[in-house]
Amino acid sequence: MRKYEIMFIVRPTLSEEDTKKVITDFEKVLTSNGAKIVGKKDMGQRDLAYEIKKFKSGYYYLFNIEANDDKAVREFDRLALISKDIIRHLITREED
Repeated sequence: MRKYEIMFIVRPTLSEEDTKKVITDFEKVLTSNGAKIVGKKDMGQRDLAYEIKKFKSGYYYLFNIEANDDKAVREFDRLALISKDIIRHLITREED
């Protein structure tokens, strides 16, 4: 099993309900593609070091996942790049 850490920033202009929907939608993307979410962390709203897409802050989230291959990670990456709700994301593979 490969272990990955996915951190992403959701735009701050969304309502709390819409933010939760974005999070659950991306959880489903991972689980439907064979990944197992072993940890989730809501890191709250934080100021950004620099402006991204005209936003000065965002809601930070962290997923720790396990997957047999990189299918789920590639799909998350593809959809996060398309999404207007995620302003930045970073996927790292954890060493065993």
